[in-house]
Amino acid sequence: MKKNLWKVLLWGCAVAACVPALAQFRKPDDAIKYRQSVMFIMGTHLYSRIGAMSNGRSTYDAKVAAESAELVALLAKLPWVAFGPGTDQGMTDAKPAVWTEQAKFKDLGDKMQAETARLVIAARAGDLETLKVAYRTTANSCKACHDVYTSQ
Repeated sequence: MKKNLWKVLLWGCAVAACVPALAQFRKPDDAIKYRQSVMFIMGTHLYSRIGAMSNGRSTYDAKVAAESAELVALLAKLPWVAFGPGTDQGMTDAKPAVWTEQAKFKDLGDKMQAETARLVIAARAGDLETLKVAYRTTANSCKACHDVYTSQ
């Protein structure tokens, strides 16, 4: 019971964190900061936690891998709302193609979200080799978008 309560609270907090994204950002810089923050946290859980386990830089922990994968999948849904009009200016590494090639950009985002869902399944399986495969395909889906749409 206590374990389920914590899960409900965690998901409740995650949903509450999403609510500001549904509202219009007060100014373009707020949207830019929002999407950068989401991607930073997503990258931390994907590369620094799951990636470290997948690459042998840290000890494999199935519970941590599953929790991190679930967060990555949740966070993967959030940044897209923050690529609205006017958010191509300011402190952003996003290339203009994000706004001129919106269909391709959305397609790559959808593919990345699909891979994060597969990452969750692999992480929940509790097998390091399965996790490694899912990690590589998820990381490659992130890289595919960044290769085209960011200046970093």
